Amino acid sequence: MRLGMRISVGLDCLIIFLVTAMLGQQASQAQLQAFPKVNIPGSHVRTIKSTSTSRDYELYIHLPSNYEQDKSAKYPALYILDGQWDFKLMDSVLGGLVYDKFVPQMILVGVTYSGDNPNYDSLRVMDDSPVPDEHLTGSGDAPKFLKFFKTELVPFVETNYRADPSHRVLQGSSFAGLFTLYAMFSDPNFFSGYVAASPYVSYADGYSLKQEAEYARSHKELPARLYLAVGDSEGLTAPVKQFMSVIQSRGYKGLKIGTRVLEGERHAGNKPEIFNRGLRFIFSD
Repeated sequence: MRLGMRISVGLDCLIIFLVTAMLGQQASQAQLQAFPKVNIPGSHVRTIKSTSTSRDYELYIHLPSNYEQDKSAKYPALYILDGQWDFKLMDSVLGGLVYDKFVPQMILVGVTYSGDNPNYDSLRVMDDSPVPDEHLTGSGDAPKFLKFFKTELVPFVETNYRADPSHRVLQGSSFAGLFTLYAMFSDPNFFSGYVAASPYVSYADGYSLKQEAEYARSHKELPARLYLAVGDSEGLTAPVKQFMSVIQSRGYKGLKIGTRVLEGERHAGNKPEIFNRGLRFIFSD
């Protein structure tokens, strides 16, 4: 009899514990859902469907703090590839640089993908790669992606916002850094500045080196500002350093280039410093 009572009491306690835990979890979730979300002040999202790539993109737009004060002012525009990761980073980096008067106020345009749960890794490989790789499904769409920039995205931004066409800057890391270099050698005048962090120059058996060599055969000028950097402890260190050496040896007329190998840095953690120094270089006298 006593044993039965003990079992009954034990079961009652267990049930009470489980019910209390479930109610507590539900209350906690309800409280979390009631909290307001963190937003980046001065920013909003636009969606654009590309006829060039047949993909849908989201544009994360951040306007200068004084944008509404002077309706006649135009601003440089920084086009941030991999906006899903780097837009919020650049909002912080730019804020510090503007405060310290290293760079002017500018319009940030983070470029990323629209839709439910987009596969960023696969989509960026498709858009950022200049030529197909048999091991990467859908790769090789960089020509279409560049066309999207030139005929759709940039005209959209410059029609809807007071962006200065003479001060367009393109920025990207890794695969997006590969696309940044591809865009520069394809049409160096379209953007005035390029920031490439740890660009994947070894893609497709060194495509970037081949593209540069082809450009050099018919051009003595490269009218652009390029900031190129890599960490000293990553897999791309050696090929990026080789690319730095080659492009610096050309002596291109009109090219202003800054390079840096970051001590103790690897592939992804180097972005804050490279983007910071890159913008400072692009807008330096």
